[in-house]
Amino acid sequence: QVQLVESGGGLVQAGGSLRLSCAASGRTFSSYAMGWFRQAPGKEREFVAAITGSGGNTRYGDSVKGRFTISRDNAKNTLYLQIDSLKPEDTAVYYCAAGRYYSRAYAADYWGQGTQVTVSS
Repeated sequence: QVQLVESGGGLVQAGGSLRLSCAASGRTFSSYAMGWFRQAPGKEREFVAAITGSGGNTRYGDSVKGRFTISRDNAKNTLYLQIDSLKPEDTAVYYCAAGRYYSRAYAADYWGQGTQVTVSS
């Protein structure tokens, strides 16, 4: 089992940037494919990005391609999400997840508690 704690959210103006972090407990971090999801008020949770255990492969949701970058540092047991060119529609709670990476999907098995990102226009 792995425990996940997100940080780095906040209030930012449109066009700005943020870097979210997700600290993972345990010594098996590199064995998990990691992901980011988000949920806006009144909407379903949406896939944002995923990365394989080695960091060699990544996948992004269509709405964030070209603006978001997922990365990981296995030595620090930390996952990152760099968010650039923020838009008001990026406002959501962002969740970190540990799970499995498939050729056409990502499946989350463990979740963090989320961090709020609010983008003002």
